[in-house]
Amino acid sequence: MTIDTIHFTPIAALLGGLLIGAAAALFMLINGRIAGISGIIGGILRPVVGDILWRFAFVFGLILAPVLYGTFATLPETQVDSSYPLLIVAGLLVGIGTRYGGGCTSGHGICGISRLSPRSVVATLLFVSSGMATVFVLRHLLGVN
Repeated sequence: MTIDTIHFTPIAALLGGLLIGAAAALFMLINGRIAGISGIIGGILRPVVGDILWRFAFVFGLILAPVLYGTFATLPETQVDSSYPLLIVAGLLVGIGTRYGGGCTSGHGICGISRLSPRSVVATLLFVSSGMATVFVLRHLLGVN
């Protein structure tokens, strides 16, 4: 994987970050809930009466947003450099990690840190450092792509 610094758009990145932050804040204000994806999906997998519709609407919005965006603008090109079995194992490990970490990067990294939660700061630091260490070991020591 390479980073395309020629086509980096800091304004678009800033606006995207502001939109994510505003959406998370509105979600908290309106619903009184944290916009953590693992918790929202977990609630779909363990449904509670009266608590399922908003979860499906949230996930549907996550799927619909890029589709709508693609009707008005060109979506960025996607290139997958890893094998699908490796991606599946990585996804399962992330799922296990969110259970042990009490949430995902969106819940801790966006919502938790903005609420000044010490637990979320520690969890986010562990997410990032674990990811960096994993990439270093796999790519540079083991030569896995």
